[in-house]
Amino acid sequence: MNTIALEQTIMMTILNRTWKGAILLFTISLEVAFAQHDTSQQLPARIAGSILVNGHSLDYLRELTDGFGGRVSGSAAYQRASEWAADQFRAVGVKDVKLESFTLPNGWERISARARMIAPLDRPLQVHSYGWAPSTPPEGIKAEVVYVRHILSQDEIKLQASKIKGRIALINGESFYQDEQFLDSKYIASKRLLKELGALAMLVRGSANNNVTSSWDDVWGGMLEPLPILEIGMEDGKLIERSLRKGPVTIELQCANRVTGPVQVNNVVAEIRGREKPDEWILVSAHLDSWDQGTGAQDDGSGCAMVLEAARAITQLNTAPRRSIRFALWGGEEQGLLGSRDYVRLHASEMGKCIAAITTGLGAGLPQGWIVRGNDDLRKAVRPLDQSLIGLGGDGLKTEVKFEELSSWETFFLSGIPTLDLWTDATYYWDIHNKPGDTFDKVDSHNLAAGTAIAANTAYWIAEQPQVIAPHLDQAAVEKILKSAGVYDRIKDLRELGIVK
Repeated sequence: MNTIALEQTIMMTILNRTWKGAILLFTISLEVAFAQHDTSQQLPARIAGSILVNGHSLDYLRELTDGFGGRVSGSAAYQRASEWAADQFRAVGVKDVKLESFTLPNGWERISARARMIAPLDRPLQVHSYGWAPSTPPEGIKAEVVYVRHILSQDEIKLQASKIKGRIALINGESFYQDEQFLDSKYIASKRLLKELGALAMLVRGSANNNVTSSWDDVWGGMLEPLPILEIGMEDGKLIERSLRKGPVTIELQCANRVTGPVQVNNVVAEIRGREKPDEWILVSAHLDSWDQGTGAQDDGSGCAMVLEAARAITQLNTAPRRSIRFALWGGEEQGLLGSRDYVRLHASEMGKCIAAITTGLGAGLPQGWIVRGNDDLRKAVRPLDQSLIGLGGDGLKTEVKFEELSSWETFFLSGIPTLDLWTDATYYWDIHNKPGDTFDKVDSHNLAAGTAIAANTAYWIAEQPQVIAPHLDQAAVEKILKSAGVYDRIKDLRELGIVK
């Protein structure tokens, strides 16, 4: 064996021993923590060991992302993925598994998009259609560009009315947050105004380097955009802006998307029935849908893998927890929390018995612990738990209520349910979020397994507590938290649009 190979072997041995040592410390700390709560068997340590040694979370993620690709809500890929997920729950012995469907008003699928500047310079442009946007005419569009500096100011847009008709509107993406609070209703109204004033299409300048474009849907609810909307790469967008300072810019644009009528989308729901208090339950969930440039590995394939693996590890204890644990994979999250919202509506009579909602929606970065969503009673209640998660770095707790983007935890928090969101290091998450690079190879297997162990043992710990860990919040308490966090106006706006309840 040469020197380099020997060094590599030694390093791998050290890493493996370090990881196994961390597992040993983690399982010992779990045994101690759960022993303090009258758990006679060392089941939590078995859960952690099952996940961390020869677990299946990475296998689940590989099958989901490489096997089905991007899972746009309502697509054939999503449908197959939901059936696959139900089969995975059944295969590990979960007896109660259901596909619960809701209706998406429109199915949508991208086909192609291309653009080219033809004056004053001839060069291709990097563009990507927004989700649920219509197509251009088959022959495409050839038109001059008008620059809309402040998309949220309808008064300023109206001043440009004569320049907008028959042109393609280039939107300054930075203006969403420059001059006034971003409210979805303002943006939706501005897009409709551009349509009324005769704009042929919209180009929204991206924010990622190297002309990388992202996938979005910001009309919400599976409704259609008023006109063709595409993201243009940041550098190409800035080129057009500079060129407009010198004179007219003309581009050719062609976009083809397939829009269908109403389509059924499945939520996947599985339950391990509790042994003593089966009507009280803990929810562990992630969202199954994704965008389609990448394969939705971090957003949120990793969360789905955690949910599936947690269900496997807890089921294979062959000892039911004190309370029931439900596992759910939502559809329509990217279109405005449609799956989780529909579940709350459909199960309204049961939601009062939901002891806590655990979500895994922030990717598979290094786990930090839990984000407590604004409930002080919950934060105090889970403090004993965080000490048992030190071995995997899961001992952190922070309280945070942000609504920068819609995420599944919001459905349950707004319903007053004690809500925990897995806190992971998101340093690199946003670099690939909704982009072509959101693929399996970006996920660290150790981080994924550690996050899964934290989620599974937290769910089990809550299920085993003698008493309910924290009360539900009433509507007044929820609104007080929203106002204190400075996000009440945004939620009120989303509520008036029917996006959140």
